[in-house]
Parts: sequence; structure tokens; C-alpha cells
Amino acid sequence: MKAVSLHVTGVVQGVGFRPFVYNLARSLGIRGWVRNTSEGVFCLAEGDPDAVDAFVRRIRDDAPPMAVVEAVIAEEVDPEGHEEFTIASSAAAPDAMTLVSPDIATCASCEEELGEPGDRRYRYPFINCTNCGPRFTIIGDVPYDRPMTSMRDFPMCPECAAEYADPADRRFHAQPDACFVCGPRLYLNAPDAPAEWRWTPDREATPRPHRDREAERKRSDAILARTAELLRDGSIVAVKGLGGFQLACDATDERGVASLRERKRRWGKPLAVMVPDVDAARAFCHVSDAEEALLTGTRRPIVLLRLRERPETLAPSVAPGLAELGVMLPYTPLHRLLLEAVGRPLVMTSGNLSEEPIAMENAEAIERLAAIADAFLLHDRGILSRYDDSVTRVVAGAEAPVRRARGFAPFPLKLPFTSDIHILAAGPEQKNTFTLVRDDYAFVSQHIGDMENAETLEHFETTLALYERLFRVRPELVAYDLHPEYLSTKLALDLGLPMVGVQHHHAHIASVTAEHGVSGTVIGVALDGTGYGTDGHIWGGEVLLGDWTSFERFAHLAELPLPGGAAAIRRPARMALGALEATGLLEHPGATPLRSRLAEGEESTLRAMITQGINTPPTSSAGRLFDAVAALAGVRDDALYEGQAAIELEAIADPAAGGAYAFGYTEGAPGVIESAPVLEAVLDDIAAGVPVSAISARFHRAVGAAIVDACARARERTGVRTVALAGGVFMNRLVCEGAVRGLAEADMTPLTHVRLPANDGGVSFGQAVVAWARRHEV
Repeated sequence: MKAVSLHVTGVVQGVGFRPFVYNLARSLGIRGWVRNTSEGVFCLAEGDPDAVDAFVRRIRDDAPPMAVVEAVIAEEVDPEGHEEFTIASSAAAPDAMTLVSPDIATCASCEEELGEPGDRRYRYPFINCTNCGPRFTIIGDVPYDRPMTSMRDFPMCPECAAEYADPADRRFHAQPDACFVCGPRLYLNAPDAPAEWRWTPDREATPRPHRDREAERKRSDAILARTAELLRDGSIVAVKGLGGFQLACDATDERGVASLRERKRRWGKPLAVMVPDVDAARAFCHVSDAEEALLTGTRRPIVLLRLRERPETLAPSVAPGLAELGVMLPYTPLHRLLLEAVGRPLVMTSGNLSEEPIAMENAEAIERLAAIADAFLLHDRGILSRYDDSVTRVVAGAEAPVRRARGFAPFPLKLPFTSDIHILAAGPEQKNTFTLVRDDYAFVSQHIGDMENAETLEHFETTLALYERLFRVRPELVAYDLHPEYLSTKLALDLGLPMVGVQHHHAHIASVTAEHGVSGTVIGVALDGTGYGTDGHIWGGEVLLGDWTSFERFAHLAELPLPGGAAAIRRPARMALGALEATGLLEHPGATPLRSRLAEGEESTLRAMITQGINTPPTSSAGRLFDAVAALAGVRDDALYEGQAAIELEAIADPAAGGAYAFGYTEGAPGVIESAPVLEAVLDDIAAGVPVSAISARFHRAVGAAIVDACARARERTGVRTVALAGGVFMNRLVCEGAVRGLAEADMTPLTHVRLPANDGGVSFGQAVVAWARRHEV
């Protein structure tokens, strides 16, 4: 007889791990027990020595598909004389920590049951099992057991309870397990909906009563059918999903899409589309094998795909002026049933007014979205964490995250060090996330949003409290952005904790290098729209030399005036005029089209502001240089959202167009990457009538070449060959691929983000790394 005590860590709760261990033990003749705790899964295994050894080995090798086993710690102990193997009651410890699974897209087995008329969950909108369904969005605390989730309000019927207790069943200890009789149900709040369909607060009295299966199925199908009619007739429907509400409309109906944009105040920004399967996605877009894997995987993010020639069936205003479309497949049974009922692709965008957090619960959505939605498709399963859809893409054959949320968070990044204290990094202003560090884990939050209003600040604080509770983190050190007016910075400064200020672009570079475990000096290229510099200027076109603790500004883009500050971000034509004034190119013939489009008196006013330094801060921002070129080329004078001009400039580029512009370089400490030669070449081509598509291609090639040239100069001075690339400009496929290719050809090693976005969504992780490193400086 041999006995071992096992402690298994990783994502081992909410993924069918205890049922897996139970059945494995039974198959090997092992006796003992398995238990969930706040520290992970513990078990005692005793039996034949060979069987026990196989049990320990197979716990790691044969774990369930959604489990992430990080460690199996085995210790031989004295046998306790158990006669069978059991699942023991869960145990909580105040400071112990275990990982939590993200929500998981509907598995193939549940999808099959959803469409099987003889199955008791046939067409049940909330079907799930141990391999799929809600996880993070229903968890209030750990260990992960039904009483700790929002499913505690739904007592299981005898049939579900029997499955839950049956080790041979796929729903053995599946905490969200439910059916038409005992589980969550649909509601439809629409002007013509009968009272029995409508949600009101009193519908959520607990515990929920059990219902007749067939009557409930008919009611559910009738609600879905009516919702589909509303969508086909051009209505906008707010749909309650996993982490909050989505706003849906017919993606083929231009009037419906235009109405959604107007009501939501989402002017210009592209909208995501949900289609039933990959074949439907291919009707609109090119889909590579790597992109198909992302579309159909367990996370089911929005995937940015290259559009075919503008599909006639897709409403033009879904993704105006862009070469890519955000596409996702249904990731809940409700989505699948709704798409089937409508029979058309649906726009699915976040349920909010632009720049506000996604609406999460029923009463909140009915109040906040009343001016947007014509109807509300609701359910009564509680949501305990707001959770936007994730967005990703494939660049140079590898996944490149754009927004990290559903399906990814709250799974942590493994740090290349172990922290002796708990750290909070408050993140930046735009595309905010926060990061909590504990031991060798960095918990990067889901996408919070732009920290520009009280609602988003509340979302930040509520989500932070949830992460601190789930992962037993009590911050002892806080990292923050140097910009004194950022809400995230003010929040950090008010915590009364020891503080570490981290320059924005240093955080960008540290974020990339820490993902790759590189702690030494690198060349860091950080290109974005804005970041508060150590000199008080607006940076954004930076070549740094540094490690996790410190950096040197090796070079930067030449500063250009930003007339009107934020007003120039909203109107790229202002940025273009400022660039012309600063470089002495205002009288160039190629500048005439831009000048002719300015409003009466605008040019003289802006020139006066620039020459007198009135509300015209200097900036080295690469993002603003893209804006200037876009305006000069006639792509966009006014931006409806930050970065729109640059995105459309990329979309219009013709890869087949020959030629490239060239930046200048002035040696110094720091060196200056001169944009005047590029701007003059752009104007020459405008004056010569060169197509805008060629101008865009030549400009993008110039940016890539300038990155390689500056890095080669840094390598010549220092011998450093590793280059980290970060910042929102590297969301540009042409810039990223061109820089990576050029650096590799120049015998340098480029590093880009793997699990975090290149934009500001990755900044908090870098802040946390810098804070830890500075604490351990010798």
C-alpha cells in the first residue's frame, strides 16, 4: 500500500477537475478523497504503488481540456485506510488563493444536445456542462461551488441534481447546471410583449420556483421568435449576454445600423458582426487557418478579418472606410438560438452609450439603454463581473490581441520573478486595465475602458474589489502613470500606499520584455498617440534604451505643434497645418488642397496659436504624425474617434504601389527622427497627383525603415540587439509587420506582445513590473 497527498494548482476549479480526478481514481482502484480549497485542489490517494504512481502522472498528463495544471506537488504520507474514493466538501481559507477560469464558449456536446429534439435541454438557452458555460462572470468568491455563484438562486430539479451527483455524467459537479425546469429563463421587454414575458424586479424572488418543461420551452421559443421578428423589422434589441448587455441589429439593414450608431453615439467606429459559422464568415471575409482556430476556439473572441470586396449584403456603415471587419461566432446557446431564428448576421456591439461601461444587470440596462434599444431580451441569471467581448487578430502568422476581456481574463500572466509583496498597478487613462501582482502571478484585469467619467471609475473600483477578493490580494505598493490629471493616477495617489510613478512608454516596453522574460537592457520602440514625458511634454514617438528599472531616451520623432491640444486630436486637419507651419512647408503646392478645405479664418487663427504658443503643446507623437499625413492626403480632416484617420490611412494603402519616403535623422542626446523630409515628399506626390493609396503605402514603408534605422544606431552605440515594440501604432498591421521583418533582416531580435495588446491595454502590466524591479534595485 502506498499513499500520497497531492496539491494541484492552476486553473483547476470550474473546469471539471474534481470529477476527472474522481473517475481517474476509480478506474485505477485508488481510494481516498479530492477537495476544492481556496488554494487549489487537494487529494489523498492510496492503493497499489504502481497505480498511485500512474494516478499522479495522469493528473497532469490527462487533465480536462479547460484545466491549466501549473503544479502537482506530491508528498508520500501514511495510509489512512479509506475504503473508497470520494469528493470531500470544499474548504475555504482566508488568505489562500486559487485561479479562476474565464467563461468558456459552448462545447460541441452541449451544441449537439441543444439541437436534439429528444434531449430534455433541447433549445434551452442556458445549456452548459463541466466543459463550457459561465465561470468568472458568476463567481462571487472561491472555492468555486454553487453557493458562491449567482446560480445559488436556482435550486436544482431532481434530474439536474442526479446528473450533478453522478460521477459518470458530463455535468458531475457542474456548478451552472440547469434546465427549463429549474434554471434561468428568458424575458422579453417589448411594447407588444405579453405581461408573462416581461421582466420586472419581483421576478427575481429567491429561490426560483420549478416549472413545467414543455410549457417553458414553448414560452422560450415564442420569445426568441418574437425577438427575431423585431430584428428582421429593423429594431434594435438589447441582449443580455455573459458579462453584460449587447446591442443587436440586422447587419444587412443600413437603416437599422445607422439608427444604432445615432442612438448609441458611436459615430465612425466599426461594429462587430456575429455569424453562425465559419462559412458565413467567409461570405464577408478572408479567413486563414489561424483565424479559423480563433473563431472556433473555446474563447470565441471578435476576430479582425480582411474584408472581401465590399459585400453587397453587409450594411455599408458596419465598418466604413476600413479593410477589416470584426467577426465572432456565437459563444452562448442563447446567441446560437437567436441567430438561427433571425437567419441573418447580426451586429453585436457593447450595450452602452459610447465611452461608458457595458450595462450589466436588468434594471440598470432598462434604465441606461432606454433611449437606444427598442426591446430587451433578458434573463434572470445574475452577472457578478462586467465583461466585454475580447478582440484579436492575426499578424505575421501569430495572434495579436487588441482587447483582452471575455475568455482571457482573469487568467493571470506568469511572471519571470516571484514578488515578496502585493502590487497594484493602476494603469493608464485610455483602454485602461489594472494589474494585481501576487507571488509569481500578474492578474491583468479585463478591459475597463477610457477613464474619463464617473461610471468607468466605478467599474474600475468594483472590478478591483472583486479581483482583490477572489485572489486574496492586499496591495502594499501602487504603481501609476506620471500624468497628473489621469483618473487612474489620482485614484492611486489617494490610496495612502507607497508609490512608484512609471513613465508611460517605459511601461509599454517593460510590458513586452516581461512577457518574454527579458530583464536586461533592450532597445524599446514605443509609438502611440500620447504619453506624459519626463520633461512634461507629450511623447509618443520614442526610441528608448532601458531595462525594467530605468531608461534613457535615445531618440524621438521631431516635435510638432498640437494646436488646441485635444482639439487637434479630434481634427487632424489642425495637426496637418501645425506640421506644415513647423516644417516651413505651408506654401508648398501640395498643401493647397488642405488649406482650401479649412474653415474661413481657421488657418490664420491656428497659425497665430502656433507662433504665439497659445494652447499648442509640442508633441513627438507618432499617432499625431499619422493624423497629419492622413489629413494632408485628404483621407480625413475630422476624426469621429481617436485614431480614425490613421486607421483609414492604413486601410487605403496599396501594397502593390512602389516606392518609399525617408525620414531624416539628427544625432544628439537624444537623437531626432526628422519628419520634414517625409512631409515634403508627401506634398510632392499630392502636387503630382499620385494616388492616395500609393502615398499611404510609401509613408508606411518610411515608418518601418525609420524604426530599423534608429534601432541600428542604438545597436551601434550599445551592442544591444533585442528590440521591444509597443504602443498603439503597432496595432497597424503594415507598421508592425514591416518593423518586425526589417529588424530581423538587420540581424536584430524583435519582441512583440503575445498575450497582451500592444495598445494601452498592456500598460498596467508594465507598470507593475517596473514597480517590482525598482523595489529590488541594488
